[in-house]
Amino acid sequence: MKNYLSDLFKLKGKTAAVIGGGGHLCSQMAISLAAAGVNIAVLDKDKKAADSTADKIKKTNQNVISLELDVVDKDMHKKILERITARFTKVDILINGAGINAPTSFLEISLEEWRSILDVQLTGTFLGCQVFGEHMLKNKNGSIINISSASAGPPLSKAFTYSVAKAGVKNLTQNLAREWATKGVRVNALRPGFFPTQWSRDNFITPEREKTILNHTAMKRYGEPVELVGAVLWLCSEAASFVTGAEIAVDGGFSCMTI
Repeated sequence: MKNYLSDLFKLKGKTAAVIGGGGHLCSQMAISLAAAGVNIAVLDKDKKAADSTADKIKKTNQNVISLELDVVDKDMHKKILERITARFTKVDILINGAGINAPTSFLEISLEEWRSILDVQLTGTFLGCQVFGEHMLKNKNGSIINISSASAGPPLSKAFTYSVAKAGVKNLTQNLAREWATKGVRVNALRPGFFPTQWSRDNFITPEREKTILNHTAMKRYGEPVELVGAVLWLCSEAASFVTGAEIAVDGGFSCMTI
């Protein structure tokens, strides 16, 4: 069975760039990909967070580097790609997971806040796809996973700019999937439900809101980051060779609930 799964997924020896790899969800994705034998570049604006993820990976896989990346800087993307390929030759997998949010009410959202969230969530995803996607197109092979959200549509309350950005991420994913489908590069989106960080609990989730969230989630609980791993490994792998333009929901049934 082990050989069958290894042959089916064909992940060992591939290289993944995980943007946002110091964060709550993408750190687990990076750790799990490394456990599957993938070479990992942990990329994050918070270098200490990236280093922390890399240190955890090094316990089982030494083929890892951690680098600082500001996702709204295209030149940094290019330089990071050069450093990754200098170490691992090429990039086979890209996870675009950088993100910020704010609970500001609509009439109080400043132009600065609006632009900053759109820049990180949407422009950062655009630049990652553009720079790493070009590299993958030259190699005629690659898998890109953009991190969407339950907020991509219909939108969630209290997350106006974030919801707009995630809707854009979904649309960008589908556009690129269509453009690159015959060129060896697959582009999909992962749509997590509620996997709250401490920041989310402090800024978004009041007791009343938690009750509403869990009542709208079929499984009546929050997700754990490790529960995203199966979908990530699959989308990255040859087992998903006919999957592109998809938005894969991992949400405990949130998206199938009405009344």
